[in-house]
Amino acid sequence: MPGSTLSPPDPGRPVDLVVLGDCNPDVLVLGEDVTPAFGQQEQLVPGISLVTGGSAAITAVAAARLGLSVALVAAVGADPAGEFMLGQLAGAGVDVAAVAVRGGLPTGMTVALSRGGDRAILTALGAVASLTAADVPGALLARARHVHASSYFLLEDSLGPGLAGLLAAARAAGATTSLDTNWDPSGRWGDAHLAAAMAQADLLLPNEAEALRLAGALGPAGAGRPARAPGAAGLEEAAALDGAARVLAAAGRRLVVKLGERGALCVDGPLEQRVSLPPVTPVDATGAGDCFNAGLIAGLLSGLPLARAAALGCAAGALSTGAPGGTAAAPDRAAADRLARLASVSGQS
Repeated sequence: MPGSTLSPPDPGRPVDLVVLGDCNPDVLVLGEDVTPAFGQQEQLVPGISLVTGGSAAITAVAAARLGLSVALVAAVGADPAGEFMLGQLAGAGVDVAAVAVRGGLPTGMTVALSRGGDRAILTALGAVASLTAADVPGALLARARHVHASSYFLLEDSLGPGLAGLLAAARAAGATTSLDTNWDPSGRWGDAHLAAAMAQADLLLPNEAEALRLAGALGPAGAGRPARAPGAAGLEEAAALDGAARVLAAAGRRLVVKLGERGALCVDGPLEQRVSLPPVTPVDATGAGDCFNAGLIAGLLSGLPLARAAALGCAAGALSTGAPGGTAAAPDRAAADRLARLASVSGQS
C-alpha cells in the first residue's frame, strides 16, 4: 500500500495534493435501527467502530491509497484522539507535518449513526474550528500540484476569511484548486468569504443537496429552488439541479455535482455530461463523497478529461462503501480503474 513506510517527506519534492480542512475520529454506529431511545434505555446495535473521520482526512487517505503524494493541513488537540488521528494518517502515507496540535483544545469528534446508504451525524468541532490561514505553510502550497479545501462551513469563521488568499497563492504557484463546502449546519449557506474562495477554486464539488442550497444562497433569487431537498430524480428535481449548475458554474468554473448512486453531473464550460456506474450494494456510505473527491483529483492529475476523472471518482466512492467507515475500503488505483472503465458518459454541449 502506498505510504506504508514512515520516512520523512522531502521538503523540496513536489506534492501531488495538499488537503485543507477537518481531521477528527468518527465513532461509527451501524445497524438497521440506530435511532437512540431516551429515558435511559439501552439499545443494542451490530457494531460501533472508532475510525478515521473528517472530510479532509478521508480525502487525504483515499488519495494516498490511489497513489498520490498527499499532505494534510488541519488541527487536532494534544490528546489521545489527536494521537489516534495522526497515527492513522501517517500509517496511510499522508504527510502530517503541517497538522497543528492545539494544547488547549480537544480534538474534534463525530458520532455517525449509519444505516446503509443514509446516516445522521453529530459533531463537536473542538480543534477543527481553530485552523486559520496562518497555519498553512506557504512553502507547502508552493510545492503542491493541487490544493483541495474540505468542509468550508465547519471552518467558516477560522479558515474562511483567509481561504481565498491561500487558493490564489496556490494558483499563482502553478497548482489547480478545488473546494467541497460540505453541509452547512448553520443553514446560512455562504457569505462574502465563501464567494471569494469559490472565485479562486478551479473546481467546485458539492453533492446534489448542497448544490441546490449553495445556488439559492449565492445566485439569483430562486435559482436552484434551495428550500426543497432532492428526492427521486423527477422532472422538477432535474430542472432545479440544472438551474443550480448554471449558477455554480458561472465565470468559467468547472463543477462536478455528486449524485450518490446516480453518479455525477459534470459542467465544463458549455459541456454538460452525466457519469454513471453499475450499482453496488453499500455496507456504509460514510466518506463516499470524500473518496469521490480523491478519485476525481487523481484522475485530473493523471491527465484525464473531467468526465473520465469523475468516473474514477465515482468508482473510488462506490468501492469505499464496501466496509464500515470512510477509509477501510478506499480502493487502490488499479481497483478504481477497473470499475471506472465500466462507466457510461452522456451529455451535450
